[in-house]
Amino acid sequence: MIQALHTGEGLSLGLWDILADTILDSLKILPFLFLAFVIMEWLEHRANGKIERLFKTAGKAGPAAGALLGCVPQCGFSVLCANLYAGGVITLGTLIAVFLSTSDEAVLLLAAAPQQLPTLLKLLLCKVIIAVAAGYTVDFFSRRSRRQSTGSLHEICDHEHCGCENHKGIWIPALLHTVKIFGFLLLFTFLLNFLVVWLGQERLGTLLLHDSVFQPFAAALLGFLPNCAASVLLTQLYLEGTLGFGATVAGLCTGAGAGLLVLFRENRHVKDNLKILAILYAVAVVSGVLLQALGI
Repeated sequence: MIQALHTGEGLSLGLWDILADTILDSLKILPFLFLAFVIMEWLEHRANGKIERLFKTAGKAGPAAGALLGCVPQCGFSVLCANLYAGGVITLGTLIAVFLSTSDEAVLLLAAAPQQLPTLLKLLLCKVIIAVAAGYTVDFFSRRSRRQSTGSLHEICDHEHCGCENHKGIWIPALLHTVKIFGFLLLFTFLLNFLVVWLGQERLGTLLLHDSVFQPFAAALLGFLPNCAASVLLTQLYLEGTLGFGATVAGLCTGAGAGLLVLFRENRHVKDNLKILAILYAVAVVSGVLLQALGI
């Protein structure tokens, strides 16, 4: 197919083959993706107030609670905690723990592929350990006063502009989120399939620093993209074998979704926000490099 892509008619036929494979592969996980979003919407509608009260009363257990709740695949928790931190309700360590453990669509994409269940469990375990360790370490060296906040889990819709806040119930919002993520999935899968055919798996891996100690540095920067596109892209790169597990963890550790956007909007202390970015990046890179070195 590589030779076909370099000719006139062959280029057209090659692209159609890639597109057909992309659509078929993506359609296989579409039902699982929609089901996952239905469950997430149900949890969000039922647990909104309880989760907010839990964070406000967690105290010293904040980083541990944040690390566990951040694993739930929707960045509403990171948005909520960004608001609570800006209002002085939670500690810096709790915020860092939530941001580090947030994986959003990566969890859904891996869960939609049953053969990736061991990888998903390993990813969640690694991220929880990283988030808890980093959260308590940050709190040990940093103390922050608390003030009242009015953050709400449902503010995620305002910042993502997905339009689901205009609909009651769980079905329409779940469908809107599914369509959005499915669109990202189609786009990135097509681009990755095209690059694999055009460049070859080995050359593409070289361009993305495959098997290099520097791959987590690049992946962690990619994770800072402030929407779900980053987690979708990182997951697809991992599933294609282009990113190693350590680099994927590094990228997903910095992928706090819309939480970072809310943080910069609500928290007026720019230096504080930049410090948070630096902590996230440092923890993500160190964790990714360590996972690579250990062969995990």
